[in-house]
This record gives sequence, C-alpha cells and structure tokens, in this order.
Amino acid sequence: MTSLFSIVPVIAPLLLFSAGSIPDTWANRHVAMMRKLVMLIAYFTCGLAIATALLLTLHGPLDVVFFKMTWPVPIGFGIYIDRVAIVMLLLIIFVGLVISRYSLRYLHGEETQGRFLRWISFTLGSVMLLVISRNLVMFTAAWMLTSYGLHQLLTHYPDRSWAIWAARKKFLVSRLGDLMLLCALGLTFWQFGSSEYTDLFAVMNDSTAEPTLLVTLIGVFLALGALSKSAQFPFHTWLPDTMETPTPVSALMHAGIINAGGFLVIRLSPLISHSDPALDLLAIVGGFTALFGSVVMLTQTSIKRSLAYSTIAQMGFMMLQCGLGAYSAAMLHIVAHSLYKAYSFLSCGSVLESAARMRTDSGPSPSLLRRLVVLPLATVVGIGLCAAPVWLMQIDPQTKSGAAVLGVVLQIALIQMLWNSFSAGSWRLAVRSLCAGALVTFSYYAAFLTMNNILAETVPHLKTPPSSMDTMIFWLVAIGFGFICVLQSIFIPLTSLPLVRTLYVHAMNGLYLDIPARRLTARFWGQSAPVQ
Repeated sequence: MTSLFSIVPVIAPLLLFSAGSIPDTWANRHVAMMRKLVMLIAYFTCGLAIATALLLTLHGPLDVVFFKMTWPVPIGFGIYIDRVAIVMLLLIIFVGLVISRYSLRYLHGEETQGRFLRWISFTLGSVMLLVISRNLVMFTAAWMLTSYGLHQLLTHYPDRSWAIWAARKKFLVSRLGDLMLLCALGLTFWQFGSSEYTDLFAVMNDSTAEPTLLVTLIGVFLALGALSKSAQFPFHTWLPDTMETPTPVSALMHAGIINAGGFLVIRLSPLISHSDPALDLLAIVGGFTALFGSVVMLTQTSIKRSLAYSTIAQMGFMMLQCGLGAYSAAMLHIVAHSLYKAYSFLSCGSVLESAARMRTDSGPSPSLLRRLVVLPLATVVGIGLCAAPVWLMQIDPQTKSGAAVLGVVLQIALIQMLWNSFSAGSWRLAVRSLCAGALVTFSYYAAFLTMNNILAETVPHLKTPPSSMDTMIFWLVAIGFGFICVLQSIFIPLTSLPLVRTLYVHAMNGLYLDIPARRLTARFWGQSAPVQ
C-alpha cells in the first residue's frame, strides 16, 4: 500500500507530459478532444495534489527512489516531497487549472489552439517535475524542460517578429542560467559526492559543519542561476519584451515559471545559507531590482509592460527576503504574488474600463501643501498599525531573519496608503483606509506565522546577529522605498519641471539597460531587433 501511495505524486506530471507529447498536427486537427483531454488532466492533477498533501500530513515527507544509476555518477531517480514542495505543488496546480480554463475561451476558434494546449500541459508538467525532484540532477533537467516549453509558448505566433525576438533574448538568458546551475551541480558532486537532497541537507544541517570555499562557490552559482530565472538585474530585460505572447502565457510565466528561481533558493536554503557571499548577492541584487522595477513600473503606458516591471520588482523583493534569510516570508510572497499576478494578467482586458470609471469618480487632486501637512499624521498612524499586531501576537522581531527590513517596507506601504487617503480630505475614505490597513497588517502577520510554522522543520532560521552588510542593506532599502513612496505621492505636481520630465522619459525606457542584451541577441542571431 505504501508503494502505491508513493507513486501518486508522480502521476500528475506524467499525465501532463503525455498531453504534451501529442504531435502539433494531431492536436490542431482534434481541438475538441484536446480541450476535453487537457481539462480532464488538469482537474485530475488537482485531485492528485490534494491527495499528496493529505499523504504528507499522514505519513510525513516522501522520499522515494524509483531506480538508481551508478555510472557515471550515482543518481537516484524519484521524488522528494516535503512541506516546501507541497506548498508550491498546490500553488502550481491551482494556477495551472485557472490558466487552462481561461485558455479554452481565449484561443477559441484559432487553428493552433491544440498546439497551444499541448505546450501549456508540457510546461506545467515540467514545473511540477522541478518541484518534486529529489536531487539536483532531476532539478536541472526539469529546469531546462521548463525553459524549452516556455520557449515554444513564446513563439506560438511565428508571424510576430517582436515576439520571436523577445523569445530569442529569453533563450540566451536561460542558457546562461543553465550554465550557472550546471556549474553548481558539478561542484556539488565534487564537494559532496552526491546531488541527493537528503545527503546535502544531512551534511549542511550538521551544527559542526564548516563552510568551505567550494560550498561558498556552490551557493554563489545557485544564486546566479536563481537571479537569471527570476528576471533580476541584469537578466531582467527579456521579461517586458515578451508581452506579445498570448495572455495565458503571460499569466503562467509571471505567476508560475518565474517563481522557479525563488523556489531554487528556498529548496536549497540549507546549502545556500552557508554561503555568505551568495546571501549578500541575493540581498543586494534583489533590493536594487525591487527599487528599479518599482520606479520603471510607474512610467509605463502599456498595462502588460507595467505588470512585467511589477513582477521584476516583486521578485526582487522576494530575493531580498531570501538574502536576509527570511525564507518563510519569501515563500509567502511567492504564493501571494502568484495569485495576484495571475488575476491581474487574466483580467487586464477590463483594466482600462475600470480606470476610466475610477478617474470619473475621483475628485480634484489635493495640493502639495495639504499632502505635506498630513504626512506626519500618516506616518504615526502607519507605525502604530504595524506595531499593534506585533504586540498582540507576541512576535519577537529579533528571532525573525530580516524582520527589520521587511517591517520597514510594510510600514512605508501603509504610510503611503494612509497619506493618499488622508490627503483627499474625506473622513469616510480615511476611516476605510484605517480599517483596510489594520486588516492588511493583521492578515499579513497571521499568514506569515502560519507559513513560518508550516516550514519550521524544512528551511533554516538564521539567528546570527546582523552584520555591517545587513545594516547597510537595511538603510539602503529603507531610504530607497521611502524615496519611491514620496516620489509616487508628489509626482503629479512636479511634472512641470524639465528635469522631472527628462528623468521620466529615461525611466519609461528602462534606463536603457536592455541595450547590451539587444546587441548580444543581434550578434548571436545575426539579426537586428525589429521595430516594436
């Protein structure tokens, strides 16, 4: 019976791969059958994911080897499912089910809908295999399969020259990420003689283990691979250019595939936590990317490009959390962002109508003087809203990794929301903002404690005193996010200044950081970028 239960988790990716193995010509000729097949598999895999979660609850983590290979290196092919994996598995299945249903309507009547559904299934199966892999070899293979499936989806419309160009740029960035992961894999075999998670975790969780140069290098290569997969600076330029792809692909990419980098860091956190340079790299690059993406996002006129830079910023903040050792907060961020971003992309067609309605209902913009007057009040109230749940839930920030930075960012976000509502001069809006702020803070801390308890036995909890690097990151992040908050709130009155207009144009073009990537793509493919 136990062996029967152990194969339940692997059935889901196998079914998705079976749908993905159907030839394009057959899939396009039998669209009705493909639609039924894909939805049947989607619902069935959802049930399997729930069954796997129940199985994990009853019997603990699953570590099953289906067969072993001893040459050229010892590798056991199977599954490894703990609480980290099951959280991601349930998230992927739910988002994949929603996107699959949406795809039926979005591409209804197109001749190539069968091919599209085929590659959606293949890509989802690859992401699921990545999550349940039991060693770095399987993880790397699934990592590459995911990239291959996404490339097929990005090039679904071959007549769209800009979409093909963006897919080629993504192809080069993905190969660079593959190289980083392969380097980490080779060094892992050299250092530990194995790539099995259980072997790696057993060694690194030993309190007497001392970090070596190879462990440090492994952590750095893993961090670089994760940064490339999650569209972090300087690997971010491909993401905003992929907006000509079908909307379900954008939702899958932004709500699922781009989380692979964060999952890599959280999955191998017992190893990466022993590499201080890797943690510093994640924190510095993630913090900068979060600030950069937040600024550029505000200047975009295209809804989908604005959402793309929002994803870059959100993934940057998630990497910042990982670099600070706040792995539970990073996992909560992945879940929340995936659900929010999937909804945003799938509903972006109605955004213009909603924005027009909001613009009609809104009153005149408050003056700059009024905004400056109510800023101290909003600051005091925002700090109080953040401090209340910490005190009531008896949370000790000193025992939580990265609590200072994350708490400051949450306070800045609340202060900005309260600042905007108080400046409007409406008591009803001010009361509603206070209630919403209290609900958000209590909900976030409750969700964080829940996630922290779920992952308590899976991810490391760093309790070392903050270093000078951590202190520097804290002040840089606090000042940066505070500057963005002020800039966003007083930007409209400053638009008459020539300097602000100039900076706006530069930010709207992403500070031209994509030029090196375009030149590299043009040199590799022997073709210049088409006119967008």
